[in-house]
Amino acid sequence: MFTIDTVRIRRTRLCPGAHSPTARNQRDSNIATRDNSNNKGHAVPSGRLSRFTRFGTMATAIGGNMLLEGARRLAEGERPKISDMLLTPKNAIKLTNQLANLRGAAMKMGQMLSMDASDVLPPELADILAKLRADAQFMPRKQLLKVLSKEYGPDWNERFSQFDQHPIAAASIGQVHRAIAKNGRELAIKIQYPGVRESIDSDVDNVATLIKLSGIVPKSLNIAPMLAEAKIQLHQEADYQQEAAYLKRFGKLLKDDAEFQVPKFHKDLSTDRILAMTYIDSIPIESLITAPQKVRDKIITLLFTLLLRELFEFGLMQTDPNFANYRYNEKTKQLVLLDFGAARAIPKRVANQYRKLMIAGVAGDRKAAQKAAIKIGLFDGNAQSHHQDAIMDMFEMAMAPLRKKGPIDFADNGIAQELRDEGMRFAAERDFWHIPPVDTVFIHRKFGGVYMLANRLKAKVDIVALLKQYM
Repeated sequence: MFTIDTVRIRRTRLCPGAHSPTARNQRDSNIATRDNSNNKGHAVPSGRLSRFTRFGTMATAIGGNMLLEGARRLAEGERPKISDMLLTPKNAIKLTNQLANLRGAAMKMGQMLSMDASDVLPPELADILAKLRADAQFMPRKQLLKVLSKEYGPDWNERFSQFDQHPIAAASIGQVHRAIAKNGRELAIKIQYPGVRESIDSDVDNVATLIKLSGIVPKSLNIAPMLAEAKIQLHQEADYQQEAAYLKRFGKLLKDDAEFQVPKFHKDLSTDRILAMTYIDSIPIESLITAPQKVRDKIITLLFTLLLRELFEFGLMQTDPNFANYRYNEKTKQLVLLDFGAARAIPKRVANQYRKLMIAGVAGDRKAAQKAAIKIGLFDGNAQSHHQDAIMDMFEMAMAPLRKKGPIDFADNGIAQELRDEGMRFAAERDFWHIPPVDTVFIHRKFGGVYMLANRLKAKVDIVALLKQYM
């Protein structure tokens, strides 16, 4: 359960000057949060120039580390590649800290890299970058109050009887505060960081430059379409009105399912950059690692069930697999779903090809699976035969557990490790690197995220039983 220090807002209506700047400042001082930690937050650089300067400082520091690493390796008789000097733990820590402070699209891109590139990065670097999925700095009190005043007006605190100024969550696009409205509604107030929406395009371009300099991506690979889609996706995630629409839509889609809980949208306390939702008392889903096996199995079964419903029934998928988007209500035993900014419509033709791919995979029909994989865009039908064979070998390796009766034990890392090793070997063959269609990329991110969570909770799930109704 959340443990927070909430300070009641004192209403000052004793004299005509209660709404003067002096009185407002006094009221603001009365809602300061009792924060016993030393971390008072880091201001979000909101201007384009200040964010560009941060990137320049980061690049300079990383470049200096590269020179030192190169000199060290040369002294040891090595002939290091640029990517070897760039991808060091020291640089990864520098990158992680800077992206966490920048927040916005810069941090979001770092989070995506930490998850999507974890199979081709050295484990120690992947672990460092993985911190971006959980760690985010929050705004200091002064910047928070400025945002609240801009969105709600100078008398914003008149809307609440309680407002905790220390966030209960902080992420890449915004941070969440617990509050109680004047009429007693318990709320979670999601506040967007200033300037992040306006800096999305430049942030993506700057991170892309770092990716290219790293040498992870071969120069022959055109990543421009993926970067363009990343910008579109991030602009959508920063659109709180659109997220509110998806929040309401998922609420309707799951209203008759007692296993799930979706917060309700509160329009009267929402703005273009503030999203007000019902506060649901819950715990982080990854904290269930010590829960009874039955509970862990149920949670992951629900997540896989939801994933299949999103793909084959709803035609709408929440594609951000961040663990923080799932929580557990211990009182009602429900899975709480949060953050619908990354929701994405899934075309029927795409869902149908995935259905064919799964049917063929479970049946062991390699030819039909390969045909479906090509139509989905997992690889080009004109690719060299040995490259196609290698991908299909990996696919069959992944599908092997589904051909056995009974639940899959996700605590068994044997196949996952084999796939990772094969994937790293395959990634080294840069003449084959291929970017699948955008819909496919987001679907696979969601599949991968649920798989990672299943592995984290060491769950046992009968996936074939779940697939049958869609096959």
